[in-house]
Amino acid sequence: MKPKPVGIREVARHAGTSTASVSRTLNNPDSVSPKLRARVDRAIQELGYIPDAAARALASRRTRTIGAIIPTVDNAMFARGIEALQSYLSPQGYLLVLSTNSYDPEIEYRQAQNMVSRGIDGLILRGNVHTDALRQLLVTQRIPFINVGVYQPDKPNASVGPNNEMAAWRACNYLLGLGHRDIGMVAALSLNNDRASARVAGAKRALADHGLEMRPEWLVETPYRLDDARQAARKLLMLDESPTAVLCGNDVLAYGVLLEAERRGLHVPKDLSVMGFDDLEWSRHLRPSLTTMHLPTDEIWTRAGEYLVRTLGDQPAVHHHEVDASLVVRESTAGPGAKK
Repeated sequence: MKPKPVGIREVARHAGTSTASVSRTLNNPDSVSPKLRARVDRAIQELGYIPDAAARALASRRTRTIGAIIPTVDNAMFARGIEALQSYLSPQGYLLVLSTNSYDPEIEYRQAQNMVSRGIDGLILRGNVHTDALRQLLVTQRIPFINVGVYQPDKPNASVGPNNEMAAWRACNYLLGLGHRDIGMVAALSLNNDRASARVAGAKRALADHGLEMRPEWLVETPYRLDDARQAARKLLMLDESPTAVLCGNDVLAYGVLLEAERRGLHVPKDLSVMGFDDLEWSRHLRPSLTTMHLPTDEIWTRAGEYLVRTLGDQPAVHHHEVDASLVVRESTAGPGAKK
């Protein structure tokens, strides 16, 4: 026969405390002493107690569930961010529910509807391109949310991330400082992607500050996939006049440019400088290692989780937080025509 489930009263007796103390430990761990929390945790482990999520939700009107909708799982940066977010939420007693939207705001809205119907307490979204229906849904249901990957203090919704336009401006200025004047860009698709469009705008502004402009044929938008990045690089490098430096919308795109340059017999950085964005783990291990803009991905997603947990706990929370995008100079960039 199926054993009788262990209840909160058994946990309280085993821990030598009251059911109220056990409840406080489960629902608000910071409100009890570390000693009591350790006793209750030990009792839970020894008895195999599983809290009744439905009952807790009815009592607190909270499910202690956070939703996150990202464009795709086929991106190392998103995977790392989600891992950091879950590492933060789990000790706080929150469950993370994940979904993808393929950069489609309508899909994002439907996924959010599904999450709201299942009782999420808060939601993390990527960027700030959302349907009006989604914004209205979250307001009506009083569900706090935060946009990650962007810093937009002029907007009403909470945000945490870099100033993407400024970061790309700095990246392009670095290439200009090396002496490059013929600078191209392999960017992500800007449709429904405000991070990608901001990075393109930043690069163009840096060029304009030097009395230059990016030739239309030297700007190629492509999905965040290695094969597509190679195709984009091929398109650039087969032109009669090709750039001496290529700024990429992220590191994966830069990997594609590096591979295509090698295939065509070009030496990086002597014949072509290549610069990435994000600073993924592989970027420092490549040969040549990749010059890029480092983004503190773990910090961005952890701060997003902190914002929601504090907001749900009626604690003060920073509404907009800017993280720094820092230049990391490695082997893939040099002055035009530089010696190895």
